[in-house]
Amino acid sequence: MNHNNSVPKKLSFISIYFLGINGVIGSGTFLLPSVIYRYMNLSAVLVLLCTALTVSMIALCYADLSSRFKGSGAAWLYSYNAFGRFTGYELGIFTWFLGCCTLAAEIVALLTTLKSFMPVFDNHVAYYGTAMALIILFAIINFFGRDLVKAVNNISAAAKILTLIVFIVVGIFFIHKANFSPVIPAAALTGAGPFFKHFGAAFTPIFYLFTGFSFLPIAAKQMNNPEKNIPRVLIAVMISVTILDALMMIVAIGVAGSRLGGYSTPLASVFGDAIGKWGYTVIIVGMLISIFGVAFSASFNAPSLVASLANEHGMLPKVIGKKNKHDAPWVGIILTAILTAAFATQSYLFLVSCTVLASFVQYVPSILAVIKFKHTNEFPNHGFKLPGKYIIPALALVVSCYMVTNFTAKTLLVGTVVAVLAAVAYFFIDKDEEAERRHESFLAALRNEKK
Repeated sequence: MNHNNSVPKKLSFISIYFLGINGVIGSGTFLLPSVIYRYMNLSAVLVLLCTALTVSMIALCYADLSSRFKGSGAAWLYSYNAFGRFTGYELGIFTWFLGCCTLAAEIVALLTTLKSFMPVFDNHVAYYGTAMALIILFAIINFFGRDLVKAVNNISAAAKILTLIVFIVVGIFFIHKANFSPVIPAAALTGAGPFFKHFGAAFTPIFYLFTGFSFLPIAAKQMNNPEKNIPRVLIAVMISVTILDALMMIVAIGVAGSRLGGYSTPLASVFGDAIGKWGYTVIIVGMLISIFGVAFSASFNAPSLVASLANEHGMLPKVIGKKNKHDAPWVGIILTAILTAAFATQSYLFLVSCTVLASFVQYVPSILAVIKFKHTNEFPNHGFKLPGKYIIPALALVVSCYMVTNFTAKTLLVGTVVAVLAAVAYFFIDKDEEAERRHESFLAALRNEKK
């Protein structure tokens, strides 16, 4: 039945803000502090602030681009307009790849958390069986219950913010000043080479803490006044997450000191050290709810993206965009589940690295698009304009390129394989000419609006 009188309600600024918080604060906030501390000790807080500043420059580039377009799509849409169809297609595939990596990382994070207090998950059959069961569960929910997405998003966002605030506010009273030394990490005392190696090793997991911001503009059509709201939300989210993460790291180091580097679930273990078993339980419950929420959102976003590339933009075969009677992209859901299942067999830190690599592949063309549009004035800004002409994009580009030096050969190989397979497929798949025409009309309408 078609309800013509029911128009989907647009997302308000606050709803978009919580969507952003939910996208950025994921499993990394709860699981990576121990990894970061092992490399940089107390200096991890300074590295975190430096990373937040550099990621914020990239986020400002996205804010500039989102003020130029109100269509959904984010990185691939910006690149399509700046550099043509093939670049847009590759970015679209990498955005889907990023969604699958994120979903797999959150599922592995969920199981890592469960394993910390349920020894049964040390058994490979139980571990991988549960991982596959979760992937199938998310797929089934997406087939039949996609209306749950908003509710799960809101509950997840509230749980993670509340968990972090409780950790920070209560944890402050259990800080020991002696844990704030030495200020200079041990690696720095052995020479510049080891220091920068450790800095780079800490940079990638810290960078992961902030990568989710790039998903915000993907749902632009669902938002009120996206050209003005998305830039404001991007800035508000980055400031909020930076403050929360910095305070979290300070409290974690202050309470646990050198013990922090040995925990598999650092925030829960630190809180348990401070106030006992119930403190550990509070953080674990908050973690599980928030990680489940991020995984659920990723399981919804990734199939929707790959289906839109087929249906709305004619970049993939029409069959990939097929939907069932519940308006769910069932082919996209199955493809996402298969790729996620393959990735869920990998380690959490490898999936973090793949997610950061996929983000890097999005960031560079997006930053170059800012530079091009500033030069040509092809798509003028509405509501937000990046100050300083080319300064911020140039700095963001340098930071993005620095990320490449920190990837392992295995991660770079995976990225190369994805790029090559996508490129080969591009020249062999049958394009949907009708969808291509719709996409060209969509771009023409965008250009006409800007004139």
